Amino acid sequence: MAVTFSRLIQGCMTWGIWGNNLDEKDMVALMHHDLEQGITTFDHADIYGDYSTEEAFGNAFAKANIARDHIQLISKCGIQYTGQGRPQNRIKHYQYDADYIICSTERSLRLLQTDYLDLLLLHRPSPLMHPYEIQKALEKLTNQGKIGAFGVSNFTPSQQELVAIKSTISANQIECSLTTNQAMFDGSLDAMITNKIMPMAWSPLGNYFKEKGEQHDRIAAVMQELTEKYSASEDQLLLAWLLKHPAGIHPVIGTTKATRITAAVAAQDIDLEIQDWFALLVASQGHKVP
Repeated sequence: MAVTFSRLIQGCMTWGIWGNNLDEKDMVALMHHDLEQGITTFDHADIYGDYSTEEAFGNAFAKANIARDHIQLISKCGIQYTGQGRPQNRIKHYQYDADYIICSTERSLRLLQTDYLDLLLLHRPSPLMHPYEIQKALEKLTNQGKIGAFGVSNFTPSQQELVAIKSTISANQIECSLTTNQAMFDGSLDAMITNKIMPMAWSPLGNYFKEKGEQHDRIAAVMQELTEKYSASEDQLLLAWLLKHPAGIHPVIGTTKATRITAAVAAQDIDLEIQDWFALLVASQGHKVP
């Protein structure tokens, strides 16, 4: 992948009406804060905010006085939602014919007010997707300079391999965290290392702060010791746990709070000792390793 993406990626799903509904001034301020912290990559999808968040971000970016080559823009396509954004849809479904991929990408470019995406992702795998049809769209978009690289999101290794028959995959954005760690054991991250594919992790803090229960209590007991040992917060340790994996995972952080963004960046300086890493894994799984 020719372009370099920041190790932490700013997720923009909650910037719009699906989350904090930031106004233009707040979006501009948040973009600048991210850049000051070394976060230069912004992650979008056409569906965010019921197909409205890209436009809100684009309007703010146009007024932010930020050079386009100082940031990297990611977007995703392929999910067809129902609702106000797509009233013609009777049911949620996926669509990956060449014309739709091209049309959706060009719409994202127009709304984000940019000439190109640094990375285009297929948002979810579809049983009906065909590698030759995807290739046709990607060749046109690449030749026109509208995308710099291509990847997938939420794809298993076999689904990834299917698309890779005809197209070079540079990234795969998957759910991965301490509490949702299956990707470390089902071959997903192994395949990305093998094929030199950049892993991105959405929901990198998992459900630790969302769900109470036995798993949470086990992790919290370990955290109590480690927060003091590393002079770090629990959310920083959750990120540090992911960052230690040899695949080079890029966490996609969802917060819009400047203080939490700053804290997340500092997590990159935490090098968990191997036994502390496994202590957290064991706490999450509820049993010792085999």
